[in-house]
Amino acid sequence: MTRSVFTAEHEEFRSLVREFLAREVTPHAEEWEAAGIVDKRVYKAAAQAGVLGFSVPAEYGGLGVDDFRYNAIVAEELAKGRSSGVALTLLNDIVAPYLLRLTTEEQRQRWLTALAAGDMIFAIAMSEPAAGSDLAGIRTSAVRDGDEWVINGQKTFISNGILSDAVIVVCRTDPAAGHKGFSLIMVEDGAPGFQRGRKLAKMGHHAQDTAELYFSDCRVPVANLLGTEGRGFYHLMENLPSERLSIAISAIAGAVDTFEQTVGYAKERTAFGQPIGSFQANRFRIAEMATELDIARIYVDDCIRRVVEGTLTAVDAAKAKWWCTELHKKVVDQCLQLHGGYGYMLEYPVARAYQDVRINTILGGTTEIMKEIIGRDLGF
Repeated sequence: MTRSVFTAEHEEFRSLVREFLAREVTPHAEEWEAAGIVDKRVYKAAAQAGVLGFSVPAEYGGLGVDDFRYNAIVAEELAKGRSSGVALTLLNDIVAPYLLRLTTEEQRQRWLTALAAGDMIFAIAMSEPAAGSDLAGIRTSAVRDGDEWVINGQKTFISNGILSDAVIVVCRTDPAAGHKGFSLIMVEDGAPGFQRGRKLAKMGHHAQDTAELYFSDCRVPVANLLGTEGRGFYHLMENLPSERLSIAISAIAGAVDTFEQTVGYAKERTAFGQPIGSFQANRFRIAEMATELDIARIYVDDCIRRVVEGTLTAVDAAKAKWWCTELHKKVVDQCLQLHGGYGYMLEYPVARAYQDVRINTILGGTTEIMKEIIGRDLGF
């Protein structure tokens, strides 16, 4: 299908991203998956190639490209093949906006320049053992003691948890203030009382390190507060629409990639003397997937336009997130079925896609939470 949301300049950038991935990521994919972590040097290479930190203003070492369509292109290209361990969308779509929007000049010089250069890798720590989608249930606390914050608590399911040089930690700074009692505090590697736990063994996305983090009387300077004290929950909510849209973008790109591979397989693989795609049941299934993917992409492209215009709402993003991730899961499952026994073999991309796809309806807010957001907006 023809997509009008991107210009020729955007497509030139897409070619640059593809070339970077082919050169710096694809040759190392198997090695990184086996190790359960990527080589940190890939982020330095990404910054040099212009695919990391491009939204950062030039005075802090970036390109000053404030256009979400470039973020969308990186998300789409990463979703294809075996690039899931390289967390460029985490840094470009989640961390960078916090550092652009919430930092002081001193913090920008310290962290934003390091992100744009690929010199520091960041993570954001929201989830806890008893608080996932329910961010209001966060119990990690931060108490001010003179010129320092003293942090106590535990985080889990943290992407880049092992590799990161600094973590944005969501803390409860006023237990009695409800949603107005949360703050965002940067904890840098080596802070006393900060300890990384085990690297978690996951069903999929094996090259993406995911870890537990522990804070035991962890002390960091008061100057490490991001944004306004007590406004942490609202800071998170401001960024969630684009974060959730990024997940939807990745989901559709990944689904299309698996679908296209499967169409090729269905034309070449024969059974009973004819290509398996020519059987009516299979042909109808393929036709349905093609239609659903085109319709979903039209909605997602419209959401991308609305991000650029500044009109995307949390409800728009919730619709895109739940529908596209559920569709991704459905498409991969059906494509694996069309591969038959070969689909169960990990040497086939569809088998790895089946492992990786399951997290998408959970991270960034579950499908159920997305429907709750939409339902409430409808007055229920």
